[in-house]
Amino acid sequence: MADSMPPRRISVHQALGGGYVSDVLLWKKWSVGVAVLLSSTALWFLFERAGYNPLSFVANVLLLLVVILFFWAKSASLLNRPLPPLPDLEISENSVVIAADVLRVWVNQALLIARDIAIGRNLKLFFQVALVLWVASYIGSFFNFLTLAYVGVLLSFSVPVLYDKYQHHIDDKLCVTHKMIQTQYRKIDENVLKKIPMSLNKEKKVQ
Repeated sequence: MADSMPPRRISVHQALGGGYVSDVLLWKKWSVGVAVLLSSTALWFLFERAGYNPLSFVANVLLLLVVILFFWAKSASLLNRPLPPLPDLEISENSVVIAADVLRVWVNQALLIARDIAIGRNLKLFFQVALVLWVASYIGSFFNFLTLAYVGVLLSFSVPVLYDKYQHHIDDKLCVTHKMIQTQYRKIDENVLKKIPMSLNKEKKVQ
C-alpha cells in the first residue's frame, strides 16, 4: 500500500543544489576537484608551514603579473604582435544583487534568532545557539583560521562522497542518535527548564 512506503530520500546531488558545485564536490568533475585540492594544499603549506605572509604573497603575485603584462604589451607594440588576451573583467549588476539578497537573508535570519532569544525568551533556541558557539570556540582554540578553512575544504570533498555512498546506513544511525538526543532533552526540559521562571519581574497592578 502507498501509506506503508518509506519516504523518498533526497539525493546528495540535489541537496547540494544539483549544479556545477555539486558535480565538483561529488567528484563527477574529478579534474576540477584535484585542482582545488592541490591548490588548497599548496596554499596551506605555503602560509602555514613555510611561514609565508599572505599579504606579501598576494602583492608579489600581482606585481609579477603586472610586470609580465606590461612588458608583453610593450613588446607587442614594437614587434607588431597581438596584445595580451585579457577578458573584460567586471562584476555584473545582477551578480551584486544576487549576493546582496543572499547576505540579506542570512543577516535577517541571525537577527530573528537573536530576537527570539532576547525578547521571546526561547530557552531551547538559547541553549542550541550557546552549544553551537561553544563548540565553535572550542574547535577554534586548536586551529587557526587558515587551518580550519583547509580542513573545511578537505571535509567538503570527502563527507558528501561518503554520505552519498553510505546514505542509508548513515541515516539510520543519525535517526537513532536524534531519538537519543530528543529523549535526553525531554528529561532536561522536564527537570530543569520548566522550573526556570519565564519572567523574573511581575507586573505590578496599577492602583
